[in-house]
Amino acid sequence: MTTLVIVMKNGVAALAADTLTTFGSTKLAGPYKADHHKILKIGHNLIGVCGNSAHPLALAGVLKKEKKLDLSSRQAIFDTFRRLHPVLKEEYFLNPKEEDDDPYESSQFEALIANKNGIFSVHSYREVFAYERFWAAGSGFRFALGAAQALYDRLDSAAEIAKAAVLAGCVFDTASSAPVVVETVKLESA
Repeated sequence: MTTLVIVMKNGVAALAADTLTTFGSTKLAGPYKADHHKILKIGHNLIGVCGNSAHPLALAGVLKKEKKLDLSSRQAIFDTFRRLHPVLKEEYFLNPKEEDDDPYESSQFEALIANKNGIFSVHSYREVFAYERFWAAGSGFRFALGAAQALYDRLDSAAEIAKAAVLAGCVFDTASSAPVVVETVKLESA
């Protein structure tokens, strides 16, 4: 799957991602594919996407068309992804079915967002969370969270913390691998 980490520290938000793609037991490592970045840049937003490798393509397509793209707050992100869900189903053929007793249709992906307003996550039922320090997503997220917790008070750079946390995911998660890509954005309040 992947390891993604967002960190906010000293006026900077950083988003880091591994570069591995897998097809069953076959690995396609970052250096072997032309576009190995898992971080989308849409306007002033950095978006890391977990899940099927078609998700970043579909999400980039639908977000670039969105006339009211507002990822400035938890509520704004929720409203944006709620509007995008039917478009993903109708134009990109997203299958929203997970379990029969699910309360909502699934968007089938998880995303981390960093922008001048902070750091956020979006989950499969369009739940949105805002964070004060850091968060991780993907199959290596538990390892990355532990590393981010251990390093947050020791390092001053959001980018260094995010990269080291993703590397921890790469060491212990079989579906994540270096090299690690890191992108940053200056926070508005800084």
